[in-house]
Amino acid sequence: MAALAPLSAAIERRAFTEIRANYGARRIEGYAATFGAEADLGSFVETIEPGAFRAALTGDILALYDHDMGKVLGRTRSGTLRLAEDSRGLSFDLSIPDTQAGRDVLALAERDDLGGMSFGFNIPDGGERWEGRKRSLTTIGLREISVVSAWPAYPDTEIALRAFQNGCEAARRRRVLILAETAQWDS
Repeated sequence: MAALAPLSAAIERRAFTEIRANYGARRIEGYAATFGAEADLGSFVETIEPGAFRAALTGDILALYDHDMGKVLGRTRSGTLRLAEDSRGLSFDLSIPDTQAGRDVLALAERDDLGGMSFGFNIPDGGERWEGRKRSLTTIGLREISVVSAWPAYPDTEIALRAFQNGCEAARRRRVLILAETAQWDS
């Protein structure tokens, strides 16, 4: 099994849509990622293969608000974040804390104003497979999942696709530069 990349490795982020709130119990649940769905990232198309999160689920994964390390909503180590892989994807069940960030998340969920879910990850050596411009993720070094307020979710809807393309242009440029530098060093 491939080892997870160190924390200093480049962290990638992807966003998805499904989130449900249970206000009385201060919980939200849904899917942080789904298997087989194609994400068009501009220069390539990406999918996540079943089992890609398996190795990472033994680590301490954080639940954050908008990828902000200062706004921790839960973590697997304490049991306030529960993650599982099923046939559909990476499901989560998160107990929301009574903090300002937690109250904000619940208020936005109640109004149906949340953008969805996202996750921060890296790819260990051997954790991806390329076929032309299609990238299949087979092993994911999951670091965190995030409840996102403004980012649109996975680009399956027209409105999400427009905002996703605008928000990810800088990330796409960085990826192209990294790929160009890698090709330069390999020659």
